[in-house]
Amino acid sequence: MTTSSIAPLRWGILSTGRIAGTFAAGVAGSRHGRVVAVASRAAEPADTFAAKHGIARAHASYEALLADPDVEAVYVATPHPQHCAWVVRAAEAGKHVLCEKPLGLNHAEAMVMAEAARAAGVTLMEAFMYRCHPQTARVVEWVRSGMIGRVRVIDATFSFKSPFDANSRLWSNALGGGGILDVGGYPMSYARLVAGAATGQAFADPRRVTGAGHLHEATGVDAHAVATAEFADGIVGRLATGIALHQENGVRIYGETGSIHVPSPFLFAREPAPVTFFVQRDGAEREAITVESDRGLYAYEADAFAVAVRAGQRDVPACSMADTLGNLAALDAWREAVGLTYEMEKPAAFLHTHARRPLVRRADAVMRYAEIPGVAKPVSRLIMGCDNQRTMPHAAAMWDDYAERGGNTFDTAWLYAGGLQEKLLGQWMKNRGLRDEVVVIGKGGHTPWCTPEGLTEQLMVSLDRLQTDRVDIYLLHRDNPAVPVGEFVDVLHEHAEAGRIGVFGGSNWSIERIKTANRYAKRTGRRAFGVVSNNLSLAEMMDPIWPGVMSSGDRASRRWLKRAQLPLLSWSSQARGYFLDGELDLKAGDPRTAEIARCWDSPANRERRTRAKTLAKEKGVRAINIAAAYVLHQPFPAFALIGPRTISETVSSLASLAVELTDREVAWLALDRAHR
Repeated sequence: MTTSSIAPLRWGILSTGRIAGTFAAGVAGSRHGRVVAVASRAAEPADTFAAKHGIARAHASYEALLADPDVEAVYVATPHPQHCAWVVRAAEAGKHVLCEKPLGLNHAEAMVMAEAARAAGVTLMEAFMYRCHPQTARVVEWVRSGMIGRVRVIDATFSFKSPFDANSRLWSNALGGGGILDVGGYPMSYARLVAGAATGQAFADPRRVTGAGHLHEATGVDAHAVATAEFADGIVGRLATGIALHQENGVRIYGETGSIHVPSPFLFAREPAPVTFFVQRDGAEREAITVESDRGLYAYEADAFAVAVRAGQRDVPACSMADTLGNLAALDAWREAVGLTYEMEKPAAFLHTHARRPLVRRADAVMRYAEIPGVAKPVSRLIMGCDNQRTMPHAAAMWDDYAERGGNTFDTAWLYAGGLQEKLLGQWMKNRGLRDEVVVIGKGGHTPWCTPEGLTEQLMVSLDRLQTDRVDIYLLHRDNPAVPVGEFVDVLHEHAEAGRIGVFGGSNWSIERIKTANRYAKRTGRRAFGVVSNNLSLAEMMDPIWPGVMSSGDRASRRWLKRAQLPLLSWSSQARGYFLDGELDLKAGDPRTAEIARCWDSPANRERRTRAKTLAKEKGVRAINIAAAYVLHQPFPAFALIGPRTISETVSSLASLAVELTDREVAWLALDRAHR
C-alpha cells in the first residue's frame, strides 16, 4: 500500500475552541483526512463551528461524537484537565485518538491513557505537530550526520506574554495553567529529540532535570520558568518557557565543530511555505537551509497520523507514546523543581480518578487469591508494593489500575519515604472509600528501632498516617537478635488482642528465630507468627540488597516452609529485573544494573535465567513471567510482592498469573533437577 492510495481518515473533532479550528483547517489541507463531525457540549457552538469549516455533522455532546459510527479518529481539543477522561472514553469507543498537548497533566495521566489505547488496540498520539514537519526531520538529519560534531548544548525557548486573567486556561490553576504545560513541553520535547539523534536514538530522556521559576501570586501557576536537562554523553539542555514574558523563541544546537540555529522550530507555516534554519560549521560560511513544504504544519500532523493508522501502527513514529511518556516525566520533574503542584493533584483533593469516573472492576480482571489464616478477606497472589509512588497522581494511577484489575492487597512500611507512602495509601483509601475492601500489610521496627518499644511507637504512627485503626497483617521489618524473641511475641500479641493488628509475622527473620518465636507462643498461650516476608525468587540472592535482609530461597528454607505451610510474602520476587527480556549488560555502570549484578548474578542464576527463557518461549510468555510464576507455584502458600512503577509493568506482571508450571518444571527451574 502506498500513501497515495490510502483511504482518507474520517475525523471527529471534540471541542470547538481556537486550536480545534486550527486543526480543522489543517485537515482540510491534508492528503489523507477529512473532518466528518464535530462536537461541543451544546448544539449552538457545534453548529456554528460545523458551518464555518464545512463539516457535515454537529453533535451537541461529546458522547454523541464517540457514538458516531462514521468517525474513525478523534481529535481531543478540550482544556488540559479534561484530556484524560475523553481520551480514555474515545479509546474505549474504538476511536483512534490525536490529543492536543500536553497529553495529560502529568506522567500518571499519560500512563492511564496509554494503557486505554493499548487495551483497545487503537492509535494514540500527542499533538506535537512540529515533529511531523520536514524541517524537523532535516534538523535531525544534520545532527545524526555528525556535521557539527558531538552535540554539547541545546538551547530551546518557547515563551510569550499574555495579560493576567485568573479565569483563562493559561492562568487558571483549576485548568492546569502555566508556561510549563502550555508551551514548555515544546523545548523539552525538542531537546529530547536532538539528544536522541545525537546518541543514535529516536529520543533521549534526561538523567536529571533541575530548574527554577516564578509562580504567580494569585493562582500559583508558573509565569516563567527555566530548566537544565542533563542527558547522556555530557549533553546539556537549557530550556525556557513563560506565559508572561517575551523571550527570543527558537532552538540553538551547539556541537564541537559547529552549530545549528532554528529560528522557528515550533509554530510556523500553517499554510504551505518554505522555512529556513541555519548551520554554522567551523571555518565555513553560515549556511541557510531552506525546507520546502507542500502542506501546512497541521496537515502534516494529520497525515502522519492517518498513515500510521492505515498501516496498522499503534504508534506514530514522529511522536511515539514512549516519547510522550518520557516528555511528561521530564515536565513533572521541571514542575517539581519550580514547586508547582496543582490543587487538584494534592492528596486530599484527589477524590477523582484520572479517568474521572468511579472505580469498577474490569471485566477482564485476572487476579487470583489465596487465604491467609486470620485475614478476613482473600489475599491477592500478586501484592502491590507501596514504596515508590512519590506523588498522589502517580499513586492513584497505579493503585486505581491495580484495584480495577482485582488487586486488593497493599504492602507498605513506616520507613518508606519518611512516611510519605503510608500517608498516600491512607489518603487514597479514604478518597476511594475502600478501607474495608482491601488488605493492608504494614511494617515497623526497622533497625535501629527494632525493639518492642520501637515497634509500638511506629505502629501508632503508621495507623495515624494510614487513617485507620488496624492493619490486616503487621510485620517486624527487621529482627534484633539482642532482644529475646518472647518480648517481640508478647507485644505483638498485645496489639493483636487490642485489634490494632490482625495476623503478625517477621520480615527478614531467619527460619530459626521464627521457630523459636512460635515455640514461645505455643508455650505461653500467645498468638504465633502467622506469616513470614523474606525474599524468594527464582534467582537465589547472592548478596543482600540491604543490610539485615534475609532470603528463603535456599533448599533448606523451602523445605521447612513446605512442612510448616507458613505463608510467605516474597519481596523482590522477580529479582529486581534479573529476568527482564534481553541480555543484561552488567558492565554498563548503571547503579541499578550494578545492584542486580552484585545481588543476583552468578553462574547458577545465569543457568536459571537460561531455563526461564527456554520455558518462556515454549509457553508464549516472557522470562520474567516464568520467574514470578515460580514463586506462586511453591508447595506452600506463597505471594509475590511486586513493585511496578508504571501501569505497563503491572500489566506484564499480571501475565504471570496465567502461567501454569508442573512440579517437575518448578524443580528444574530451581536447578533441583537436571531435566524436566
